[in-house]
Amino acid sequence: MNYTTQMDAARKGIITNEMKVVAGKEKIEIDRLRALIAEGKIVIPANKNHKSLDPEGIGQGLRTKVNVNLGISKDCCNIDIELEKVKKAIEMKAEAIMDLSSFGKTEAFRTRLVDLSPAMIGTVPVYDAVGFYDKELKDITAEEFLEVVEKHAQNGVDFMTIHAGINKETVQVFKRNKRLTNIVSRGGALIYAWMELNHKENPFYEYYDELLEICAKYDVTLSLGDACRPGSINDATDASQIKELMTLGELTQRAWEKNVQVIIEGPGHMTLNEIVANMVLEKKLCFGAPFYVLGPIVTDIAPGYDHITSAIGGAIAAANGADFLCYVTPAEHLRLPTLEDMKEGIIATRIAAHAADLAKGIAGAAQWDHEMSQARQALDWKEMFSLAIDPEKAEKYREESSPEHEGSCTMCGKMCAVRNVNKVMAGKDINILREDDK
Repeated sequence: MNYTTQMDAARKGIITNEMKVVAGKEKIEIDRLRALIAEGKIVIPANKNHKSLDPEGIGQGLRTKVNVNLGISKDCCNIDIELEKVKKAIEMKAEAIMDLSSFGKTEAFRTRLVDLSPAMIGTVPVYDAVGFYDKELKDITAEEFLEVVEKHAQNGVDFMTIHAGINKETVQVFKRNKRLTNIVSRGGALIYAWMELNHKENPFYEYYDELLEICAKYDVTLSLGDACRPGSINDATDASQIKELMTLGELTQRAWEKNVQVIIEGPGHMTLNEIVANMVLEKKLCFGAPFYVLGPIVTDIAPGYDHITSAIGGAIAAANGADFLCYVTPAEHLRLPTLEDMKEGIIATRIAAHAADLAKGIAGAAQWDHEMSQARQALDWKEMFSLAIDPEKAEKYREESSPEHEGSCTMCGKMCAVRNVNKVMAGKDINILREDDK
């Protein structure tokens, strides 16, 4: 039996190879997985042209996935450095990589990325349009925007951020309701500017059916972008954000009618107490579609530490319904991330994702922590390092400050609680001052 997309297959009762892989990874019964894909509550982004892909599922009941952003800009356009980041991101087990390149002819980098990466690949085609056509934004036509989308699909991109929800109605709400930081989404700002300069409807909204045809042809998952995501805690959960979210819900249903898989993108900056309500709103207004969040960043005052502000928000968001976390690095708001920035961002986001999986009771999540606790109780440093989310850093810290006695660390030495309780429970002496007491 033939099928066009993973959703189409699921609705026809077909178990695809991608579904088999995901079911095995997630320890989920395969018919349950297929049913949730059919309903749109789980997606498997898997472009037919991405031959090196190791499929992952995103959505209800699955592990929280992590995305890494990279790519070249006009100020930092070294492709070799970005490819080094790609290799490191894959090594560090990121499930997705988004190429956000915004300068020059990006196809060469994008195709190398797709060929190299077993992780799913995402892009934002509107970033590429200016360089692709070598035209000013105002002069790009609606048809040309769609041509760029098709080019990315042909290249093998698994999911694309498309800011289709910022239509004329959303723009009017935005204009009537003053914001502190206006529109901070780069893609959303480009679409808004194009609409204002040309006095036309958003081309991705006006020609949404044509967009869906492209997605269905290649099985590209549509990641409906949040142009009006809050760029400050002041603007969180405001009229513009909610109006756009309502529109994204309508667009989700239209996509599902064409068997196109959908992810919904979400905030942004917001205080801790608003996160849970935002997760509930998205799941309600977008009919349970997987939710992909940037952060949320929970305070605006920490440039240089936004991997921490976003990990705090990401853990709360994922524990309460978000399915996919976009990493944030210490360089957020400041510069293009370096390799070291990227590593810190990945680790912070993976910690947030795992903490959420523990809270959600995801199959197998707690076992990792249990094994680490066993290794700590046994003072088995080699095993602790092998289980660490960042073994390299853990070993480095240990090596930089060697204890007198191997069974302890330089924080407590022979006063180590674990060491001493182990000795007492084994019927041994724990004289702390005696040199012969090892």
